[in-house]
Amino acid sequence: MACGMLIGMSKVGVPGVSMIVVPALAFIFGAKQSTGVLLPILMMADIFGVAYYRRHANWGHLVKVIPWAVVGLLLALWVGEQVNDEQFKNLIAILVFLSIGLMLWQDKRKGANLFPDKWWFAASMGILGGFATMIGNVAGPVFAIYLLAMHLPKNSFIGTSAWFFMIINFTKFPLQLFVWDNINTETLMIDLVTLPAIAVGAFIGFKAVKIIPEHIYRGAVIVITAISAFLLLI
Repeated sequence: MACGMLIGMSKVGVPGVSMIVVPALAFIFGAKQSTGVLLPILMMADIFGVAYYRRHANWGHLVKVIPWAVVGLLLALWVGEQVNDEQFKNLIAILVFLSIGLMLWQDKRKGANLFPDKWWFAASMGILGGFATMIGNVAGPVFAIYLLAMHLPKNSFIGTSAWFFMIINFTKFPLQLFVWDNINTETLMIDLVTLPAIAVGAFIGFKAVKIIPEHIYRGAVIVITAISAFLLLI
């Protein structure tokens, strides 16, 4: 239930908190299986995010990055078939640490105009984001870097991100269902139980994003997530 609440919060403007869920579920269910448990939860939460911010998406930026993200998905789909669960778990941990690094670097360089608005930037961020979301559902910081480079206002930032992840997550569903075979009736029943928690988390997220100092929650999220990812490597 806590996982659903954190996911709900992350989809409506409290980014980063969902990263705690990734290593936690991998520890409980196993690395590859955990992605099948988590994906439908993300999909349900995506609907809340898009419902609230649906009018704020910048489709110009989405069109540039989504095709490349699909390339990243397919690459990760192939990699996921080549590795065992222990290696898959290590991949998740590495991607989580990479995402944490991107979050810290993003915070440090906030406001700096570092990236050109070129096709290769959208391509590289799209492929990396697609790969990260397929392997470990940890593409949030990657896509945040892309959107920050585009200098989007707050609501447009959240709305564009919400649409991106809903499109990508719904694209991932048949791939994980039929290729990785890690989504089944049992996992879907687990996911369904989290729906009320997702709704509660979304409501809390709407309120929390307005009152919680960003540096406090981001610092806590980074520390807890790093510890969780480290436990995956033990």
